[in-house]
Amino acid sequence: MSGLILKLSPKERILINGAVIENGDRRSRLAVMTPDVHILRLRDAIHPEDAKTPVRRVCYAVQLVLSGDTDKDSARKQLLRGVEELSQVFVDDDSRKHLDIASSALVADDHYRCLKALRALLPREERLLAAGS
Repeated sequence: MSGLILKLSPKERILINGAVIENGDRRSRLAVMTPDVHILRLRDAIHPEDAKTPVRRVCYAVQLVLSGDTDKDSARKQLLRGVEELSQVFVDDDSRKHLDIASSALVADDHYRCLKALRALLPREERLLAAGS
């Protein structure tokens, strides 16, 4: 197992098991070898007050698992339900692909891959909401 590889930009911040860590002045690459460690890139973090749309709410729920604020086993059912609800709205082939990846990642406890797949839907959701206004 190669572990999780983090490529950090200068001064980028990450949350590891509740501690905020800031990279130095140069780009760096870290290999996290310990399984089940809670890591969240703060540049990707959605703040609670910004979790107002369906995709953002599911992303935020996944983020809570990644940060260690929610237990992955107790969140699994809610997250799978959230992805299923999104699949009722995002019916195009590309969106379905991302939702399938997110769902498979949840089943495999790969919350990083799940969040990445869901974040790909954020621009689409924004366009849909803008068109509906």
